[in-house]
Amino acid sequence: MSVQDRINQYWTGRAPAYDDYQQRPERVELDRQIWSKVWAAALPAGSADILDVGTGSGQVANVIAGLGHRVTGIDLAEGMLDRAREHGGPAVFLRGDAVSPDFPPASFDAVVNRYVMWTLREPDVAVANWIRLLRPGGTIAVADSVWFGNGQDSSFYDERIHAALPLAKATSIEQTAAVLRDAGLRDVTVTPLTEVLELDRDHGVAPGHEVQMQYLITGRR
Repeated sequence: MSVQDRINQYWTGRAPAYDDYQQRPERVELDRQIWSKVWAAALPAGSADILDVGTGSGQVANVIAGLGHRVTGIDLAEGMLDRAREHGGPAVFLRGDAVSPDFPPASFDAVVNRYVMWTLREPDVAVANWIRLLRPGGTIAVADSVWFGNGQDSSFYDERIHAALPLAKATSIEQTAAVLRDAGLRDVTVTPLTEVLELDRDHGVAPGHEVQMQYLITGRR
C-alpha cells in the first residue's frame, strides 16, 4: 500500500469523529463567522471560481461558498467526501488528488486549503500544480500551523508516513511560506489568525492537539 493510500485510509476512518467535532453546536456558528472573515480577506471580491484541495468534510468549501463563490472541493478520502456531501449546500465535491488536481489550466481564480500543507507528500509539486490551475493574478491561500514542531505525535500516522511528508516536520510556519515563495508566487504574506487562537482558548481543541497559533499564508500568481 502506498503512502497516499495509507493517508486516504486513515482519514476515511477518522471522518465521522472529525466531522462531528467540526459540527459541535456550541462552536460551529462561531467558526463559520471567524473563518468567513479569514477567507473573505484572502479571496477575490465578487463571485470567483475556487478550488479547495484536501477539502475533508467540506467545512472550508461551504464557508467560502457562503461568501458567494463557486467552490469545488476535492479529496481522496472517500469517508470525508461522504460527510462533505451529506452537509449539502452549493459547493461541489469530487474525488481528486490535492497534489495533482485534474483540471484544465487557468480553471480557477483561487486555490485554497486548511490543515493540508503538513500532510502533503510533495508540497512543492502540489503548489506548482495549483499555480498552473490559476488564472492570471489568481491567489493561493492556505491555513495551517506547526503541528508537530516538538516531535512526532503518535496519534497521527506512523513513522513511514511522517517520513514522506516534508512539512509534518516543520518547526516554523516560514518553512510552509517558503514553499509558496520558491514556487514563484508573488507577495507571499503570513498572517497570524489571532481570532482563531482566542476561539480555541475559549472552546478547546481536538484531541491530540494543543492550543497554538494558526496562520493564513497567501500568494499571487
